Amino acid sequence: MFNWNVGDRSDGERAMSPVIGKALESTLIILYIALITATLYGGTVPEYRATAGSEIADRTAADVVAEIQRAVPPESVDAEARTRIDLPPTIAGETYHLEIVERTLMVSHPNPNIGAAVPIVVPDRVVTIEGAWQSGGQLTIIVRSTEDGLVVRLR
Repeated sequence: MFNWNVGDRSDGERAMSPVIGKALESTLIILYIALITATLYGGTVPEYRATAGSEIADRTAADVVAEIQRAVPPESVDAEARTRIDLPPTIAGETYHLEIVERTLMVSHPNPNIGAAVPIVVPDRVVTIEGAWQSGGQLTIIVRSTEDGLVVRLR
């Protein structure tokens, strides 16, 4: 006669197999998510943030240079103009600095991968372009006539 109870495990060992299987699956999923998260925050996200920050720095510098060029009035004997510009308070979550060095607008940032340099092209009657600005406030471009020509200042 055939014994039907040969494969029967009534002592409860078989019930542990699905629990252990699900625990292993959960562990593998958690490890996979941790690996992806570490990869993104360890390399991809900071690299993307620096690239995006560099693009914003370039665009900010180009906008300021365009406003400086627009602020220079047409030829006249005596001129004074003020232009206010709203700029981003931060780039990539950090404050930044604008400075004019030898007719070039420089954007400096704490992250060495973020920055910009844009030449300022203005008419010859502009004799001086100077100034610096720290982000967080409103940038003002001041153009004044002097005996020698026009003076442009960032403030």
